[in-house]
Amino acid sequence: MVGKLLAPEIKSLIDARNFGGLRELFREWPPADVAEVILDLPEDEQVIIFRVLPAALAADVFEYIGVEAQQQLLRAMAHEQVVAILNEMSPDDRTALLEELPSAAARQLIRLLTPEERHVATALLGYPEDSVGRLMTPDFIQVKEDWTVQHVLDYVREYGRDSETLNFVYVVDERGKLIDDVRMREFLIRPLTAKVSDIRDENFVALNVGDSQQDALNVFRKYDRAALPVVDSNGVLVGIVTADDMLDVAEEEATEDIQKFGGMEALEEPYMRIPLWRMVRKRAGWLVILFLGEMLTATAMANYQQELAKALVLALFLPLIISSGGNSGSQASTLMIRAMALGEVSLRDWWRVMGREVQAGLWLGAILGAIGILRVGAWAIIGQQYFHQQPYGAHWPLVALTVGTALVGVVLWGTLSGSMLPFLLRRVGADPATSSAPFVATLVDVTGLIIYFSIALLIMRGTML
Repeated sequence: MVGKLLAPEIKSLIDARNFGGLRELFREWPPADVAEVILDLPEDEQVIIFRVLPAALAADVFEYIGVEAQQQLLRAMAHEQVVAILNEMSPDDRTALLEELPSAAARQLIRLLTPEERHVATALLGYPEDSVGRLMTPDFIQVKEDWTVQHVLDYVREYGRDSETLNFVYVVDERGKLIDDVRMREFLIRPLTAKVSDIRDENFVALNVGDSQQDALNVFRKYDRAALPVVDSNGVLVGIVTADDMLDVAEEEATEDIQKFGGMEALEEPYMRIPLWRMVRKRAGWLVILFLGEMLTATAMANYQQELAKALVLALFLPLIISSGGNSGSQASTLMIRAMALGEVSLRDWWRVMGREVQAGLWLGAILGAIGILRVGAWAIIGQQYFHQQPYGAHWPLVALTVGTALVGVVLWGTLSGSMLPFLLRRVGADPATSSAPFVATLVDVTGLIIYFSIALLIMRGTML
């Protein structure tokens, strides 16, 4: 908002080549606000602003810009600017940029780093993709348990400026093995002569460098921490992961799940960046599968041609019956997938979930069934009294009963299918999100037809059928 208000002033400073004024204007701004302003400017003016910003601030601002914009800016910047920004960036954000670049471009940028930063960058990129190792930063404060509080505070003052966070101080032994993590406030309220060994309690939570980012996200949710230490297979502290990194992971996971809910593969790239052919390929696969599934609907209807010919009125309620089953299944599927993602339910809870969904399906089906019966009855009575014609024939009470009963059955089946499919997919090692709403709806379309016509045959046999 501030950036939009000052946009004319920024533009005038750039036109006047008043670089000192630009530097002073942005010096006190939060990096996120500077990034927001820069993204609204033409590329040549973006480069000018980065040129006048102090190196540390320029690196902070650069981290708040999307990967695509980062790549464009790197191509437009002078060599010295690129070197300064890459070396000042936090290791985890720099890793996120490098892993998005083609391998040749990434290697070229890595060669621009100082030997120390190059070692850090190659180490982080050496961990498996989507692992905690790619997210962590080696910038943290570690102390020994025989240090005093005074020693710790002096050490933080001297080396804490480059630390990712100062909320926690990590206690390690002589071999670098993590012993504990201690909140900084503990050192601020204790006597200066107290030792770290007197403060720590050995009650800590740590991530393994090979853990998946999804597992790390679940740990953050469970323990509600701002940062967590990362250890290797020997328990040696190698880095930390902060909550802001987890927010990015949570956003990516949510985006993938939402895209899968729509009945397609996750794009794994921003919409405007992904090539058209790749987007079509990711959407076409599931679309073809769903289309083939819907063809079974026509096959099922073909088996009931005679019944439809005798009681054409049944066809009037097909959309109502089928859509109700698909909607209830989509609801249940979405609820289960999200509950699994949040850790609210696990595989062993399937029996309890089934019991709850049977009850919910019966209640929901009864509600919709009652509305369906009232709808058929009301139209029949209104048509008879005011238009002297019967839209559903002389046996309209049987039609109403068929519609109401079928709604109960189809909604119950849709609810059960939608809630159990995620458990089945998780059990076989697949992603539950693939049991998306369109997939469940297609399944219920076919089976719902069978339920509907089976109930119609049972109720209307000897009268309309």
